[in-house]
Amino acid sequence: MGELTLEKVTETYFDVLKEIGNIGAGNAMTALSQMLGTKVDMHVPQVELLEFNEVGQAMGGEEQIMVGVFLGVEGDITGSMLFLVEQKSAKHLINKVMMGMGNPESEEFSEMELSAMKEIGNIITGAYLNSLSTLTNLCIYPSPPALTVDMAGAILSVPAVEFGIYGDNILMIQSQFFDEVEIDGYFILVPDIDSYQKILGALGMPV
Repeated sequence: MGELTLEKVTETYFDVLKEIGNIGAGNAMTALSQMLGTKVDMHVPQVELLEFNEVGQAMGGEEQIMVGVFLGVEGDITGSMLFLVEQKSAKHLINKVMMGMGNPESEEFSEMELSAMKEIGNIITGAYLNSLSTLTNLCIYPSPPALTVDMAGAILSVPAVEFGIYGDNILMIQSQFFDEVEIDGYFILVPDIDSYQKILGALGMPV
């Protein structure tokens, strides 16, 4: 089994990873729709293989304030996962979940709002990982999520430290979803290199 790095991902591999991204994001939006009790539409997710230093820029700039839900991935594959959403979008989602009891006008987040956002992130990332588990027949489960509100660059530095060992490229899935407002959500899945081999192997790709 040769060493697989993201730099070596061919077009075929990329198509497979893209398909995982599409299905994962679709399942995540279904889960969000059920949680909100309303229909959530989604554009086709954009799946990009980016250099790590390009990711913050792709989200509208490294200084953009984002809400990030970060969790570890355990089981047959290991790594980490991030779900990021822009501050105003997060406020909108939280207010919907709290049935109008949030404060969408304030830039600050109350403890209750942060707790609601953590739950939203937990459900969305859980649905994403469940679809990956179903596709690959691998046992995949998340660690409890951590939530942070910070500049995109600062949030991204968490997996950057872990991921720096494996290379500079990262798989980013941008999902635009909307009920009455359009929301940009970003999934960043960072499996370790052995896990990439396991995922592609489980999908019948030669590794």
